[in-house]
Amino acid sequence: MTMKRSFLSALVAPLFLFGAASSWAAGDVAAGRAAFAKCASCHQVGPSARGGFGPQLSGVIGRKAGSTTDFKYSPAMAGAGFVWTEDKLRAFLKAPGDVVPGNKMRFWGIGSDRQIDNILAYLRTFK
Repeated sequence: MTMKRSFLSALVAPLFLFGAASSWAAGDVAAGRAAFAKCASCHQVGPSARGGFGPQLSGVIGRKAGSTTDFKYSPAMAGAGFVWTEDKLRAFLKAPGDVVPGNKMRFWGIGSDRQIDNILAYLRTFK
């Protein structure tokens, strides 16, 4: 019986650790809401979100870059020609000028991968 339990524990432990790592990578929505405060001075999310100083970000994941009609994009962003995936957003949040050189967003980037994961988790709640 002890040997059987040890064997089962050896099988289950990696699954538990994988689950913990996966949930961290998915981000924390509440922490993302707090981290989004630095974005909220320019960007809105939610059912009544509109472009202002920056484009609204509801449904940004899966949307073509530079495509909302209520914001005047820089020529660089309007001609970016890609769809915002989580990987592309992650890279952009880290270094906007590297992903879309010449974009007009005045933001130097976020250095924390955890904070980026949290912001992405928050943005996923606005489809």
